[in-house]
Amino acid sequence: MNDWELSIWRTARRYAVPRWMIERATERRLAGDWRGACAAAHIDVDIDPADLTPEIEDDLRHLAPDLLRWHLPRGSQQLTTVVINRVVVLARRGADLLYVLTPPVPAGAQRLRLGFGPPPPEAADFLREDWSGHRCLWDARRAGGLLTLWGGDRPPFFHADGTPLTDAELPAGDPGPDDPVARAEWLTLRRDRDGLEKALTDAGLDALLARTDRAVNVGWLRVLAIDPALFDRMVRGLREAGVEQTCLTYQSYRFRLDTRLPHLRFLGHASVSSPAVPSGSAPPEQTWRELPDLALLRAGRITPEELHPLVRDALFPARPPADRPVGPPDPELPTPFRIRCRDREWHLVSLRDGRLDMPHTAEEQRREQAVVALGGTTTGCFAAQEAWANGRKRPPRALRAFRRELLLRFQHGDAPGVTRLLDAGLGPHFRDGLGRGPLHLLHLVDHEELLPRLLAAGLDVDAADRDGWTPLFTAVTEGGSERYVRALLEAGARTDTVDRQGRTLATMIHHRRRTDLRFLHEKVRRDHPHLPRHRGEPD
Repeated sequence: MNDWELSIWRTARRYAVPRWMIERATERRLAGDWRGACAAAHIDVDIDPADLTPEIEDDLRHLAPDLLRWHLPRGSQQLTTVVINRVVVLARRGADLLYVLTPPVPAGAQRLRLGFGPPPPEAADFLREDWSGHRCLWDARRAGGLLTLWGGDRPPFFHADGTPLTDAELPAGDPGPDDPVARAEWLTLRRDRDGLEKALTDAGLDALLARTDRAVNVGWLRVLAIDPALFDRMVRGLREAGVEQTCLTYQSYRFRLDTRLPHLRFLGHASVSSPAVPSGSAPPEQTWRELPDLALLRAGRITPEELHPLVRDALFPARPPADRPVGPPDPELPTPFRIRCRDREWHLVSLRDGRLDMPHTAEEQRREQAVVALGGTTTGCFAAQEAWANGRKRPPRALRAFRRELLLRFQHGDAPGVTRLLDAGLGPHFRDGLGRGPLHLLHLVDHEELLPRLLAAGLDVDAADRDGWTPLFTAVTEGGSERYVRALLEAGARTDTVDRQGRTLATMIHHRRRTDLRFLHEKVRRDHPHLPRHRGEPD
C-alpha cells in the first residue's frame, strides 16, 4: 500500500467511524435493539418486518453496523468516503439477500441502506461484493475470526499482544506453507526488498505477470496493493470450492479472476453515468489486498488503541485491556496560534465564535475595514480573518488545519464532533475554498439540532457558493435527506435557484433520480414555469 493510500486510510480511520458512533451502536446492539444500532451507525433500514425470518432476525440482532462501516472499501476519487454504488451482500437465505447499499455520490452523505430480499431496481448495475462467507467483517459473534485470513493465531509482523516483531524474529527465508503467518511476512518482506514481481513468483502467482490481451500489468498490481499471501489463500479457497472464475472490485474498477492459472483481466470502469454490468459477486477486499489496519500499524501511523474495539481484540487477542476508551480519537480542538502581521511582527491569536481574537484595537479594526471598503487589501491578522470568513484567500496553516478538522467531521456525518468544534471557538461564520458555509454541509450530518442553531446565528439559508449552489441546491444534488430538504423549505429556502451551468432544482432532481423529491420537482415546475428545462427532463 503506497503512501497516498496509507494517508487516505489514516484519515478514514480517524474520522469515518467516530468513537461515539461505535459506543452508541454497541450499546443498542447489546440491548437487543438492532434498529437502534443501525440508526446510531447512520444506516437506514429498508426492511418490512413481515419479511423477517427467525434466521434473518438472528443475523440482525448480531449485526455490528459500526464494524460493517469500518470495513467498507474507501478511497475512490481520492476521498476518504465509502465507495459508491456498491451492493454488499451480508447473508443469503435462499434467493433473498441481506445486503447494504453504499451511497450514490462520492462526496455526499455517508448514510448506508440495509435491505432484505432482492436489491432494488436502481441497484441492478451496481458492483457487488459477497461478504456472506466472511462474517468477521460485520457479525459481532464472528469478529474474532479476522485472524483466519492469515491462518494463524496472530497477524503478520506482530505478536498476539500487539507488540511488533523484531528484525531477528522475522523470517530470513521462505518458511514454507506450514507456517502461513511467517510465510505472509516473508512474502511481504520480499516484495518490499525485491519488488512485487519477485514476491508473486515466490507465492506461485507468476501467472499474474503474463502479458496477454487486457491482462492487468504489474503497475496495476501495485495499485491494487495485492497481498501475495492473502491472494494465494483466496485463490486456493476458490479452487477448492469449485469456482473457476469470479470478479474482483477495487474502487470503481472491475476485474475478472481466472482461478485456474490464476490470471486477472481488466473488465472496465464503473461510473455514475455509465455503470459496468457486474458478473457475479466479488470477494471482499480483505481477502486479497493488504489490510489497511495492519498496514497502518506496521507503518506506525496508528496504534492498536485507535482501532475499532472489535478489530483490536480480533487482531491482538492477548493484548491487555486499555487504560482509556478504545477507538478513534476525539476532535482536535483549536488552540491559540501565531500569525505574522504587519511590519513582520508575530501576533498570538485565537478563534472565538468563529472570529479571530487578535491584539488590535477597535480603532485599528475600523481603519482596516475602511481600507477594504475603498478597494484595498487586508494583511496579517485581518487577512486571516477575511480568509476564514469568505474562503477566497488561503488562510494561515493553523486555520487550514482547524477548517480541515471541521470539514472532515461534516463529511463523515459526525454531528457531535461538529458541535464540539463550533463550541470550542470555530463558530458558524466560515467558508471553505469552494465558498460553502455550514448550511451547505449540513446535509451530511443529522441536522435537527444544528439547523436551528445556525439559523439563529444569522446564516443565510440562500447563501450561494462559487458555483451558485445554495444549501437546498447542494442537498438535492449531493444526496441530502428528504427531511433536510423539507427543513430548508420550512426555513424559507428559495426554489428558483439556477446555478452557473443553468441547472435548476428540478433539473438536478431528475438527473440524480431523486424519486423521494418528486414533491419538490412539482413545486418548482408549478411555481416557476419560466425556469429553463434540460433535454430529457419530464414535465
